Amino acid sequence: MELPPPSAAAFAVKPAPAADKNAALTAQSAKEFEAMFLGQMVDEMLSTVNIGEFGGGHAEETWRSFLSNAIGKSIADQNSTGIAKGIESAMQRYGTGRDL
Repeated sequence: MELPPPSAAAFAVKPAPAADKNAALTAQSAKEFEAMFLGQMVDEMLSTVNIGEFGGGHAEETWRSFLSNAIGKSIADQNSTGIAKGIESAMQRYGTGRDL
C-alpha cells in the first residue's frame, strides 16, 4: 500500500494559542497606553482654555479629567495616531528579545 505525499499544509506551523493570547494582550495594552497618553495631552490642553464665569474650582478639574479621558479614548479608538502600533511593535520586540 502506497500513501500519497503529504501536502504543504500538513507542515504549516500554527501559532500556539498562548502566543495568540499574548499578541491580543499586547495590542490591548498598547491601545490602553495610547488612550491614557492622549487623555493626559488633552487634559493639559484643556487646562489652558478660559472657561469663563462658569469655570474654576475643584469640580471643574474633576470633570475636566473625565472629559479628557473620554476624548483620549475616542481618539485612540480611531487608530489615527499610530501610537498604539508603535508601542505594540516595541513590546513585541522586547518580548522576543530582538533589537529595536
